Amino acid sequence: MSEPRRIRFNAFDMNCVAHQSPGLWRHPEDQSHRYKELGYWTDLAKLLERGRFDGIFIADVLGTYDVYGGDDTAALRQGAQIPVADPLLLVSAMAGVTTHLGFGITTGTGFEHPYPFARRLSTLDHLTGGRLGWNVVTGYLPSAARNFGAADQLDHDERYNQADEYLEVLYKLWEGSWEDDAVVRDAAAGVYVDPAKVHHIGHHGTHYTVPGIHLSEPSPQRTPVIYQAGASPRGTRFAAENAEAIFIAGPSKRVVAQTVARIRQALREAGRDPYSARVYALATVITDATDEAAEHKHREYLEYASVEGGLVFMSGWMGIDLSEYDLDDPIGQVESNAIQSAVAAFQEFDDDGREWTVRDIGRWGAIGGMGPVFVGSGSTVADRLQEWVDDTDVDGFNLAYAITPGSFEDVMRHVIPVLTERGVYPTEYVPGTLRNALFGRGDRLPSEHRGARYRLDGPDSTALPASVRRSGDTVAARS
Repeated sequence: MSEPRRIRFNAFDMNCVAHQSPGLWRHPEDQSHRYKELGYWTDLAKLLERGRFDGIFIADVLGTYDVYGGDDTAALRQGAQIPVADPLLLVSAMAGVTTHLGFGITTGTGFEHPYPFARRLSTLDHLTGGRLGWNVVTGYLPSAARNFGAADQLDHDERYNQADEYLEVLYKLWEGSWEDDAVVRDAAAGVYVDPAKVHHIGHHGTHYTVPGIHLSEPSPQRTPVIYQAGASPRGTRFAAENAEAIFIAGPSKRVVAQTVARIRQALREAGRDPYSARVYALATVITDATDEAAEHKHREYLEYASVEGGLVFMSGWMGIDLSEYDLDDPIGQVESNAIQSAVAAFQEFDDDGREWTVRDIGRWGAIGGMGPVFVGSGSTVADRLQEWVDDTDVDGFNLAYAITPGSFEDVMRHVIPVLTERGVYPTEYVPGTLRNALFGRGDRLPSEHRGARYRLDGPDSTALPASVRRSGDTVAARS
């Protein structure tokens, strides 16, 4: 008899109010309005580390959800991820009060040049002692594109083509610019960095020209752990080539299982082990000491949840103005330039074999976004989580909250002890960097990862004489 499979948790949050549960900011116990206070984030980080979470995954958008109704009125009224603040600035403070917790931060590839971004992430990887991950997003909100001077986002697949080159530049900077021993700190000779061991990357591509060196010395991981959430065919290919942690969302086990199977196959096709990336499914847990108490809590939360807010989010994610549909209309066959997997998920039947209507989608999205809501005692929720792991092949869950920090506290109080007793939840952290904690294979990218080919000693590297390297010619890898 095989051993039960381990379950991993990330906490899913955002530097805003209510994140995935519009309307719940009105609940008297919700503290998400404190997102502007550093103490909220440091207290949350310490809480999650006590719960042995893999990390906190902080989402972000650079635009407003203005698809629903054709403008951002409803988003503003509901506080639907607006106002929203920068996620990167939170990490140093949270790292300063923790030792093991990982940090996955979201930024888009479409709105910032990779050269300064590379330095920013290297800085955070240094300051966290190698506990940094980066969630690569290509963007989906038209409002973001307009505020950067474009009429709309690039076509869906072209956004990923641009992101491919974005990653190429970053890999060259992180993996191929500085040798490990470039910093010599030779006080007697008066040499801090050996110039022969720092190399210009010489990148000249379709979207970016970056001829020079990386501005930062190598951080503990060099390349932060790469997170990704694309589940469309093009997004899955991108994830298979780059991601080490993949976040998915689906309203049913059937949808999630299909997505995981596609991801595992895509990893094989990319020349990687199908389990070389951790797959986390979005979920929200509402739990208490008994099933009855948890169900009462769920009903209470639903009284505060906003169906309109749910439709604001769903319209943005799906790229469809759901205000134009009757509430009882099925979604049917529509095309999207936003998150294509979001549309596909709700064009499937649910676990009860019913078609999804617009009303269903709004209710579903009112708590926890596009993922399931597990309601029950710690034992009941643990049963459901293990069932989903067994039936869908996910590695763990990206836990959204109904209220914060209450939802995370409830999981720690009622669910984690049950999972721990069953031997499916870690009793301690694996020491070291985030990458080593996730995989136990050290701090750096594995050799089969796309980014590894850009190393100075990688399979595509070119060993040039030191005199040539000093002249500024590249020894970074060629794609």
